[in-house]
Amino acid sequence: MNRLKLYFVFLLSLCCLGSFAQKKKDIKKYGIKSVTSTQTQGTKTIKDSQLTYNSNGQLVMEIKYDEEGALLSTTKYKYNFEDEVIDETEYDEKNILKEKRTMKYNTLSQKTEELVTDKEGKQIKKFMYTYDAKGLRTEKKIYDAKNTLMITKKIVYAYK
Repeated sequence: MNRLKLYFVFLLSLCCLGSFAQKKKDIKKYGIKSVTSTQTQGTKTIKDSQLTYNSNGQLVMEIKYDEEGALLSTTKYKYNFEDEVIDETEYDEKNILKEKRTMKYNTLSQKTEELVTDKEGKQIKKFMYTYDAKGLRTEKKIYDAKNTLMITKKIVYAYK
């Protein structure tokens, strides 16, 4: 019976987590500046995560905590004039840069490149994306730290 209760609580918590996710238009509409998620186990309540938004409803900072409530990482986001994430920078618990992701887009707002660099600015990996005339992604290429092509993933669509 305890397993059944535990399973039920788990399912209930999964359903509730989905209800905390907010749409960008709601964030902007209601003037939400931040959302903090906590977990309570017994009598102990700890922070799980904190999201911070700008006046346009864009996520600008995400803070994650470990299971004890200690700071785990902070990720900061920058956007271009088209509302596309162009820079994602992750810091560790000591506020030391872990990795940076820089994105490029084409004129149709499709991500064409994502460059992942380390704290010294050296390439860790790179992703290149290709699209068809309908705007559907058809290829993803993954390059290593030396910019050597490692993987090519092709996507083929079947139509009715």
